Amino acid sequence: MRAINIITLILLIIGGINWGLMGLAQFDLVATLFGGPDSALSRIVYVLVGLSALWQLVPLFQDLSGGEGRLDRY
Repeated sequence: MRAINIITLILLIIGGINWGLMGLAQFDLVATLFGGPDSALSRIVYVLVGLSALWQLVPLFQDLSGGEGRLDRY
């Protein structure tokens, strides 16, 4: 479970950097690296980032319902 959490956090960081670049410079890093926003690879990355966000809701709600002190497990 820890490995999945680390992988999803890395994907979320990539997605966050991509959104930051989009907002600041209108530059889509994922699309640039993987052949445009409509390419299959770019879409796969976008889907993986979205699924990672959904996956990270599980530990967030577990931590919120379990009290303080559990968020520092990463």
